[in-house]
Amino acid sequence: MAVENWVSRQLDELTEFRRDLHRNPELLYDVERTASKVADALRAAGVDEVVTGMGRTGVVGVIRGNTDTRGRMIGLRADMDALPITEQTGAPWTSTKPGVMHACGHDGHTTMLLGAARQLAESRAFDGTVIVIFQPAEEGGAGAKAMIDDGLFERFPVQEIYGLHNLPNLPLGQFAITPGATMASVDEIRISVEGIGGHAAFPHQTVDPITVTAALIQAVQTIVSRNVDPLKSAVVSITTINGGDAFNVIPPAITLTGTVRTLDEGIRDLVEKRLRKAVAGIADAFDAKAELKYVRSYPVTVNNAAKLENAVRAAAEVVGAANVKTDLPPTMGGEDFAFMLEAVPGAFIFAGNGPSANLHHPQYDFNDELIPFGCSYWTTLVRQLLG
Repeated sequence: MAVENWVSRQLDELTEFRRDLHRNPELLYDVERTASKVADALRAAGVDEVVTGMGRTGVVGVIRGNTDTRGRMIGLRADMDALPITEQTGAPWTSTKPGVMHACGHDGHTTMLLGAARQLAESRAFDGTVIVIFQPAEEGGAGAKAMIDDGLFERFPVQEIYGLHNLPNLPLGQFAITPGATMASVDEIRISVEGIGGHAAFPHQTVDPITVTAALIQAVQTIVSRNVDPLKSAVVSITTINGGDAFNVIPPAITLTGTVRTLDEGIRDLVEKRLRKAVAGIADAFDAKAELKYVRSYPVTVNNAAKLENAVRAAAEVVGAANVKTDLPPTMGGEDFAFMLEAVPGAFIFAGNGPSANLHHPQYDFNDELIPFGCSYWTTLVRQLLG
């Protein structure tokens, strides 16, 4: 294995850095403390340029190699934000903020990229420029898009970009990647149903929005089962229903919310089209009114074939080819690194977190033993691409 010796020398310090982030989690764009610590650490490492406030609270570091004969520039990205979850790990580094925890390992992602940035700034044994990107608001805030909209790739025109995420229950010391679509698009839906309320004893004098809602929920499930190719993937989930205040009153209105997830942009368009028709048609059949608000959030995360091979080659040098899975099934979870992959070709790889509670679970914790593998993956990738 090619876990690099420099990581061992810094492992205790990097572990404590990760645990400090874990004790002090921050949500979405409100990652001022985390961003400040990252920026300070980059400056202390001698990174050539540190830019803060990109995409509100994002941090970018520029590391130039000893030479730059080809004008090559690559981007490496980590996410910084936590989740609104109450921690139940019982670890000594448990979150000190009630209701907020790092339940997805972004504290570890930030630490691994920071460790690699330190080594790259010290050695500079590469030909070109490395851009390290520390992004806020991955968890539903589209921080990647905010950084792009703020001029990330105009100011730092990378030719390729790479992301890394831990994966619970993939053995420590293994990497895994998915060809093509690896993570789903994530869209938000809100359906407002308006009827005519009244006494529960006289339903014929009302237009019952609960009945309309029941029909809508049934119809929504058939969008996937009867409209989407069975060999394709889509998930439509109604997750909240709100309306009504009394057991003997038919309410005037009901609101539903949920998500749509697909692994294909064409299927994404199809589901939205069918949803709109179902909402309008069913409401009309009951003489009710209904409105669908469909908000496109994260696109499908798609690995570029050539850049995937770069990621596989770097991982194989770190852990051996036998420990790199290249057929990981795609997941219906979303990832806003998709915005970066739409703008620049690249790849998104997973690193084993070992036996672990799942992501977004109150008992999840990032495995600090993964830090050497992640750091070494990043520096190996740079050496191979910019050698």
